[in-house]
Amino acid sequence: MADPDESDDYMSMDFSNVSTKPVQETSLQRKQRLRREAEIKGRPKSKAELAAEEAAARELALSKSLLDPSGPAAQKSKGLAMMKKMGFVAGSTLGAPQESGGGGGASGASAEPIRISMKEDRSGIGLDAERKRKVDEAAEQQGLSAQGKRPKVVDPNEFRDRVRKEREAARAERQVHAAQKVAEMLDEESHGPQQQQAQDSDRPHQSKPRALSTRPLKSINVHWRGLVRRREEAERDRRMRHDIEQSLSSHLPTYEDDDDDAETKQAMGKSDEVVAPFEDLEEEDTELEEFNALEPDVKLQRLVAYLRDEYRYCFWCKCAYPDKEMDGCPGLTEEDHD
Repeated sequence: MADPDESDDYMSMDFSNVSTKPVQETSLQRKQRLRREAEIKGRPKSKAELAAEEAAARELALSKSLLDPSGPAAQKSKGLAMMKKMGFVAGSTLGAPQESGGGGGASGASAEPIRISMKEDRSGIGLDAERKRKVDEAAEQQGLSAQGKRPKVVDPNEFRDRVRKEREAARAERQVHAAQKVAEMLDEESHGPQQQQAQDSDRPHQSKPRALSTRPLKSINVHWRGLVRRREEAERDRRMRHDIEQSLSSHLPTYEDDDDDAETKQAMGKSDEVVAPFEDLEEEDTELEEFNALEPDVKLQRLVAYLRDEYRYCFWCKCAYPDKEMDGCPGLTEEDHD
C-alpha cells in the first residue's frame, strides 16, 4: 500500500493515470460552433469556387468509363444495351474480328470511346486550327519546317537587301502616285485654266472630291491614265452598291416634284444623268497594262522626264520653271536634290 504522505512525482513519464475522457463542450462553445457552421453554409460561393466544383464534378464523371457495366452511365445507356444484344463485349473493339490477332475488332481500333474534350474559352471552333496554320506558314517563311527540323541558314546580307528593296519599291509606288496627280493637275490647267479657275471660285474655302473625267480613257496620257481608271472603278463600284441598296430598300411610292432642278434631283438620287462613261472600263487597254507592268522606279523616271519635257516642272523641286533650260534645278534624280 502506498504511503499517503508520499508526494506525487510530477516529472514521471508514466501517463497511465491520465484521463482519456473527452472534454465536454459547454453550451457557449456549442453555440459559437453552430454559429460558425451556419455562417459557412450560408455564405454564397464565389464564381471561382463554383467553377472549380463544376470542373471537379465534370472530371470525375469523364474519368469513369462509359462501358463499365456497374457504372450508372452504362446502366442507362440504350445504345450500349443494343450493342450488347448484337454481340459487343466490353473491353473489345468494334468491327469484324481479325483472323490473326487473338481479339475481336479491327486492328488498331480503340477499345474506349473518344474522350470528350471540353472547350473552356469563348473563341471560335476553328480558331486553334487557324492559329496553327498561321504559325506553320510563318515558320516556313522564316526557314523553319513544320516538323520541327533545324532552321535553314539565312544569309543576313541577303535578308537586308530583300527588305531594303521592298521598302524602296513601296516608296517608289507612293512617289509614282504623287507624280501622277501632279501630271493630271498640270494637264487640266493647260487644257482649261479659265474653267478650272471658275470652278475653284465657286467654293474657295471648301475641299471637294475631284470630278470624274468625261474624256475617253484612251485619250488620256498613259502616264496618269491608271490614276483616272482606278478612280472611275471605285466610283462604279460605289454606284453599284448604291443601286443594290436602293433595290433592297422599301418600295413605297415617293413624292416627285416637277419643279425640282437637276442638282436637287441628283442630290435625292432621282437623276438619270450619267456623269462618267464607265463603258471604257470594259475595254482592253494594252498600253496601260504595259505601263503598269514596269518597275516602280522606271515608272517614276518616265513621269519625272515627262513633267520636265512637257510642263518644265521638276517633281523634286516642286515648282515649274519659266524656260526649258530650267536653270537652278540640280538634276533629274532625287539624289541630285539632296
